[in-house]
Amino acid sequence: MNAPDLTKLDLGDAAFTVDAFHRGRFHVVQPRNEGHRSGIDAMLLASLVTSERAISVADLGSGAGAAGLAVASRLAQARILLIEKFPVMADYARRSIGLPENAFLADRVKVVEADVTLMGKARVAAGLEDEVHDHVIMNPPFNHAGDRKTPDNLKAEAHALTEGLFEAWLKTAGAIMKPGGQLSLIARPQSIADILVACGRRFGGIEITPVHPRPDEDAIRILVTGVKGSKARLLFRSPLVVHGADGHSFSPQVDDLNNGRCAYHRRGKTVDRSKNA
Repeated sequence: MNAPDLTKLDLGDAAFTVDAFHRGRFHVVQPRNEGHRSGIDAMLLASLVTSERAISVADLGSGAGAAGLAVASRLAQARILLIEKFPVMADYARRSIGLPENAFLADRVKVVEADVTLMGKARVAAGLEDEVHDHVIMNPPFNHAGDRKTPDNLKAEAHALTEGLFEAWLKTAGAIMKPGGQLSLIARPQSIADILVACGRRFGGIEITPVHPRPDEDAIRILVTGVKGSKARLLFRSPLVVHGADGHSFSPQVDDLNNGRCAYHRRGKTVDRSKNA
């Protein structure tokens, strides 16, 4: 698919939207009717990153960049590498960075067009260098073969959960992350076995938080964090419930996470090995 010429972007064009996050602190250019559109999943993922020091964060499969930009919005010393293989989505990310509303973070965010499943020299040549990032975040594709198909080919490929996906993505995460760095991801609960297998000996201290739409409904997402090289045991945390008592508005904790007012801190420690530490 050819990337649109977003240098001539008409913000009134029905094909695009410019969406505010963190109550208007930053904005994201997104396709209206094709590809992946970011929302609360991206904001919850971003909330898993926290540090009081200068850090480097890689966002694998970043799409238009909402999660990475959310980290940059909340953490003034965070530098973000957005990694996206689809040129059209990478272009949305570049235009998002270039918005006047995002000037305060623009010099700390970079886009690389690359397939996150690349290995070895090909991965490094694409701009994904070994052991340089303190945090790696990801919202991998999650649709199984039996799920209802979308007529949007870009969205279908971006959401397709293929065999061995977590192994490939977590292998890259482990390769580009510093020892002691933190992995953070959001996924469907049905993927938990594949995630744990893929973590293997790469990541320990795994913490899993189920995310429920409402108190009486099953979890629809899980938040997973781990530390490269850790030997700590697995921890299941108390659930996050998205909606409050009325069933519609966000619960206070989720509202704070969604709007960048706080981070979702790990119970265990993450070793900070940033260059500026």
